[in-house]
Amino acid sequence: QVQLVESGGGLVQTGGSLRLSCTASGSTFSGHSMDWYRQAPGKEREFVAAISWSGTSTKYADSVKGRFTIFRDNTEKTMFLQMNNLQPEVTAVYYCAQRMHPYLTASPSYSAWGQGTQVTVSS
Repeated sequence: QVQLVESGGGLVQTGGSLRLSCTASGSTFSGHSMDWYRQAPGKEREFVAAISWSGTSTKYADSVKGRFTIFRDNTEKTMFLQMNNLQPEVTAVYYCAQRMHPYLTASPSYSAWGQGTQVTVSS
């Protein structure tokens, strides 16, 4: 059973940057694709970005394209989300999730979720 722990969230001003990390322990990391999701107050959890097991394939929500970058280091069992030019509307709790399969499929199933890290962007 894998455990996922997010870190790197915090309070940042509009236009600033943050890098989120998701570190896995307890099970295989490199054989799984991974996702970032977020949930803002009063809203449903929404997809942010995904990355294949090798890092060669990525997918982004339209709202974050060009500002967010997902990447991973399989030797460190860690996935990252670099977030630039942050705006108040991205304020949310950010979660990482491990997919059951190594490639990015249309209807993923998830084997684990982290507890989330808060990102707050002040105007």
